[in-house]
Amino acid sequence: MKALLLNGSPHEKGSTFTALRYVEDALNGEGVESELFHVPPEPIKGCFGCRACRQNGLWRCVMHEDAVNVIIDKMEAADALVIGSPVYYASPNGHFLAALDRVFFAGSGADIFRGKPAAAICAARRGGATATLEVLQKYFTLGGMPLVPSSYWPMIHGHNAAEVVEDAEGVQAMQMVGLTIAWLLKCIEAGKTQGIEYPALPGGEKISTNFIR
Repeated sequence: MKALLLNGSPHEKGSTFTALRYVEDALNGEGVESELFHVPPEPIKGCFGCRACRQNGLWRCVMHEDAVNVIIDKMEAADALVIGSPVYYASPNGHFLAALDRVFFAGSGADIFRGKPAAAICAARRGGATATLEVLQKYFTLGGMPLVPSSYWPMIHGHNAAEVVEDAEGVQAMQMVGLTIAWLLKCIEAGKTQGIEYPALPGGEKISTNFIR
C-alpha cells in the first residue's frame, strides 16, 4: 500500500510541507508507504482543452515540459492521494491548480483515480481555508475517489512552518487524515480478499453529454 502526497506550495519546506509531514508520519506508523512530492515552482501552463491526451492512447498531457506527466505516473503507482496547498487569496495556489487541472483531465481515461482514497489539506495564515478545501476536493469527486474525513476540516494555521506546529488542533487533523487513509486502505485490501471490488462504470465507458437538444 502506497500513498502519494503532493506539496503544491512553491515553498518546498514551508507550512504546507510541514502539514503533509504529519500526514506522512501517521501513514508510515500504520505501515503505509508514502512519497511526498514537491511540485516544482517552475511555470505550469493551464489546460488548453486540446483533448490531445485523449487521442494519443497514453492518457498523458502532450505538454511535456513540466511535472504534470510525472505526477500522473506517480499516481498510477499509488493507492491513495493527499494534495496540499497554501491559501492564496482565499483559494489554492494557482500554479498548483493549473497542474491539477491537467493531471486529472489527462489522466482520467487511464482509470488511475477511481476507488483510491483521497484527501486535501491546506495551510493558512488566517482565512480562506474552507474555500480552498472546497476547490481542491472537487478533483476527487470528478475522479471517483472516496473523500477521506478527519477530526475537523483538514486545515492548519500559522504564518510559517515554525508557527503551524503550534496549532494543536490542526496537527491532530493532519494526523487523523493519515490514520484514516491507512484504515481505508486496509479495509479495501480486506474487501478485495472477499471478492469486493470498486464498481465498474455501467456500460463500460464514461458517458459524456451536454444540454443541447
